Amino acid sequence: MSEPALRPLPLNPIAVRLGHLSLLPFVLGVLLAWLVRADVHAYVVDGLSKYAALIVAMLGGIHWGLGMRQTVPSPAPFIWGTVAVTGAWVGAIMQAYAGLVVLGVMLIACYVWDRRHYPGLGAGAWLTLRFRLSAVAALCCFLGAAAT
Repeated sequence: MSEPALRPLPLNPIAVRLGHLSLLPFVLGVLLAWLVRADVHAYVVDGLSKYAALIVAMLGGIHWGLGMRQTVPSPAPFIWGTVAVTGAWVGAIMQAYAGLVVLGVMLIACYVWDRRHYPGLGAGAWLTLRFRLSAVAALCCFLGAAAT
């Protein structure tokens, strides 16, 4: 017998607005990475890298919360959540020119994982927003790496 379907999680308009607002540090960070003087450049790209790592870690943590909703828990959400946090940590401790690339790839990997697993976890309605946010965030990471 299969597991009962989880109640779908509808989009919350406040979360949508906050999600878009969460792109400001990415966009501001990459703009500053290309515009600031050399003596503050390292601080800007380090800040961008650490913010991206926090976002990747949060995306992994979402899977722990979704996994806890399952009536018959699968280990997959918990394993992926741990992989995402570990990837975020690796990207954060690297020099920004390389760490931002790792974090950009992790943002894409998180979206690809979510695309496959969100529907079964009741979060399929969030995928369009996740794509938009992830695309902009990953692009900012790659452009920030290119600025170093």
